[in-house]
Amino acid sequence: MISFILLHFVAAAVAPALAPRFDRRIFLLLALVPAATFVWLLPRVADVLAGQTQTETLTWIPQLGLNVDLTLNPLSGVLALLVTSIGALVLVYCAWYFREGDTEIWRFSAVLTAFAGSMLGLVLADNIYLLFIFWELTTVLSYLLIGHNPERRANRIAAMNALLVTTFGGLSMFVGLIILHITTGETTLSGLMTNPPESSAIVTAAVMLVLVGALSKSALLPFHFWLPGAMAAPTPVSAYLHAAAMVKAGVYLVALLAPVYASTPGWRPVLVTLGISTMILGGLRALRQYDAKLLIAYGTVSQLGFLIAIVGLGTQSAAFAGIAMLCAHALFKSALFLIVGVIDRSAGTRDIRELSGLRKKRPTLFVATVAATSSMAGLPPLFGFTAKEAVFNAFLDANTDLGWGGWGTAALIGILAGAVLTIAYSLRFVWGVFGDKPGLDDTPLREFSVFFKAVPIFLAFCSVAAGFAGGWLTKTFTAYSAQFPAGAHEPVLTLWHGFTPALGLTIVCILLGVALFVGRHPVAWFQHLLVDNLPFPDAERGYRTTLRGLDRLAIEITGRTQRGSLPVYLGIVVLVVAIVPGSAMLRAWQPPEFHLFDNRIQLAAGIIMVVAAILTVRSRRRLRAVLMVGVTGYGMALLFAASGAPDLALTQVLIETFLLVTFVLVVRRLPPFFSDRPFNIARWVRVAIGAATGIAVAGFGIIATNARIFEPISTNWAKPAKEYGGGTNIVNVALVDIRAWDTLGELSVLVVAATGVASLIFLITDRSGIQKRPHRVVTPDSNDWLSANLHDDRRSLVFEIVTRVVFHAVIVFSIYLMLSGHNSPGGGFAGGLVVGLALMIRYLAGGREELDNAAPVDAGMVLGTGLAVAALAGLLPTLLGGDVLQTATIDIPIPLFGELHLVTSVFFDVGVYLVVVGVALDVLRSLGSRIDEQIEDEEAVSA
Repeated sequence: MISFILLHFVAAAVAPALAPRFDRRIFLLLALVPAATFVWLLPRVADVLAGQTQTETLTWIPQLGLNVDLTLNPLSGVLALLVTSIGALVLVYCAWYFREGDTEIWRFSAVLTAFAGSMLGLVLADNIYLLFIFWELTTVLSYLLIGHNPERRANRIAAMNALLVTTFGGLSMFVGLIILHITTGETTLSGLMTNPPESSAIVTAAVMLVLVGALSKSALLPFHFWLPGAMAAPTPVSAYLHAAAMVKAGVYLVALLAPVYASTPGWRPVLVTLGISTMILGGLRALRQYDAKLLIAYGTVSQLGFLIAIVGLGTQSAAFAGIAMLCAHALFKSALFLIVGVIDRSAGTRDIRELSGLRKKRPTLFVATVAATSSMAGLPPLFGFTAKEAVFNAFLDANTDLGWGGWGTAALIGILAGAVLTIAYSLRFVWGVFGDKPGLDDTPLREFSVFFKAVPIFLAFCSVAAGFAGGWLTKTFTAYSAQFPAGAHEPVLTLWHGFTPALGLTIVCILLGVALFVGRHPVAWFQHLLVDNLPFPDAERGYRTTLRGLDRLAIEITGRTQRGSLPVYLGIVVLVVAIVPGSAMLRAWQPPEFHLFDNRIQLAAGIIMVVAAILTVRSRRRLRAVLMVGVTGYGMALLFAASGAPDLALTQVLIETFLLVTFVLVVRRLPPFFSDRPFNIARWVRVAIGAATGIAVAGFGIIATNARIFEPISTNWAKPAKEYGGGTNIVNVALVDIRAWDTLGELSVLVVAATGVASLIFLITDRSGIQKRPHRVVTPDSNDWLSANLHDDRRSLVFEIVTRVVFHAVIVFSIYLMLSGHNSPGGGFAGGLVVGLALMIRYLAGGREELDNAAPVDAGMVLGTGLAVAALAGLLPTLLGGDVLQTATIDIPIPLFGELHLVTSVFFDVGVYLVVVGVALDVLRSLGSRIDEQIEDEEAVSA
């Protein structure tokens, strides 16, 4: 299972590279992936239905209960077959839906394939955190698919609405799952089912939060409005995401939890009430639509409410009927969406007021449409008929199975009303698309390949065939419904139950639905009358009002707090730092035991740092203040060295040197002196804030070290660093092995910070809108020793020659530091800083041309490569049966040189090395080369 999920993502990754060569035929290649997965699943689902268990587990972070746990059960097996089969068919359909030479095929094909993999992972995931990851992946990828044409405003709005609504639901679900995890100690869905928590208010709240996620994903009231808007997406997206995949995720989650959690207070009232309300509302909205795709979309909203009401009922017969209806809906609704796509491409319109005579010109497609809509309406002998009769039986048995009494009758009436509306809008669709309209000429149609129509015709045929496969389907769905207590009657799918109440209800629904369609004009008039004169609540209007309110609130808060004053921002930050630990110290203050220094070197370093800090505060020249700040940094390095921490001292010296020169580069564009304002109350406030912060931080450090009651864990790191990390330099081993997760997160922060610096400096336009010249890396063609382009009064021949002579030696030294860091002071971070200093020297000696000559690569490429190398180094052990970021020691014999002792974490350190080099190069280009260009532009203008 893991392999086939990964195969989808691998196919998605290579699709952009293959799409230019294969054009739209790339979809046929990609369809092989879900098709192969479907074939692989078939025998395994059969084994599951026979009672066998199919699970796969990949250890990830067992300490946190984070493992890749996948399971194939009767429910997930059925959903996985739907996801893969319809996914493969939709990809085949895309090969004729898109036009030859479409420049966006590479992106759409990749995202759609990745979505199919995410949906497959969602239905197979057993670990709740893995479920959430796939859940959010489907959200993000659906955002990209719905917004496929970002130049259209409707697509952007629809994509954002879907993203915000489903993300809100996903986060609510995540909170609920976390609460259930904490309550039960279980991190798997199977564990939550076999070891459910005792009923309590917190458990009820958790279950309700999970249901919020399910309802938002399946577009139920009040979250329903995002789905019709998502019809701005290409038709294949609607056919897959909104008929067979994404919107079914909420139904799947409810069905999965129902066997155990349906007895939770509020479960049935919430789901049945919202489900039936959504079913009726969607049906009424569908009767008002003239866009064939929107008509089907509101019908989908109605059917999703129908499904949630069924599976939410929580009885054996309802569970059986729910899974049957879910499969029937996936078949007929995906077929109808794809038929709309064919009509849209052929006729150039989806407006049913402009379509006429298609029945005569497209008879095969007409027959397929009648079959699919008949299944949707629940007419015999289609799959939808057998499933809907099972639904009627389930609600008829609800009074007996649940003792609902009047509530069961009310729910049944609501279901019948929704069924009547379903028949009416089904007839509206068939008549609107294929009927002959009086006074309207036959719509001219373009010819398309027969393969374009083959997929929806095949899906419609499946709806017909499934109606006659009741016996086999009964065995399939019973494997899931058997988890529920037995009801009054054993559920079964068949075309003929005899003269039963369910059959009578079906006949009544058909008659009323036909009557509703025949009287569509007065019905439409009545609907408009109600909508125009009664203040019905509008969920979408409420959503937009909420967003506008949040935007307004954000503007008000920003306007009151963000005044554009950096001293105010910094003062607030440091004041909080002083108040929070300071208040804690005041409540638990005890005279601490400490001594000022251990040796004279520490005393000297402390005096130097204090004097430098005072001179920094008293300095009026910016450059002098920068230099004094640098002195405090070097003093800290001296303290590290005097305290027996050479690795920290080395890193501190390197980073302080790099920052010192960077500050000098920035100071070039600032006035040489600080403002000479009088010593007013504002300056006294700053003095007070600074003093309070210093005292609070120092006091907190002293008290924290004196409050320790256990032995520091760092004292025991030497042994595991040697045994498990394969090194004696505890600091470096901690960074790349013991606490490598922290380092990986810090690397990500470094990449983001470097990107932020570049974004602030490399502006395309200035505030006036004047176009700026983008910076380009220039590699000189000459063979000069140094590509210096500095003015004569800024050049130093000795500096230039020494720079070129020592540069390569410094680079070699940086590599030595990186490779030796496991057992000696150094490591990837220090080595990367040495490269940054070497590049800085080249820049100072020869200017930006010399920097580009020394590093003719894009800084972003180096950053991305470094982060990728670090991530891959962490994932590689999992492919060899180990844990993420696990270290191994390898001894490699080398002829003549002896044996090479290699620790695999060195590859992670290579990633650290590259990220630091990328950050240094980015900073030099942003604050060095770019500022040089600005100065040159200003000098050229002034000249």
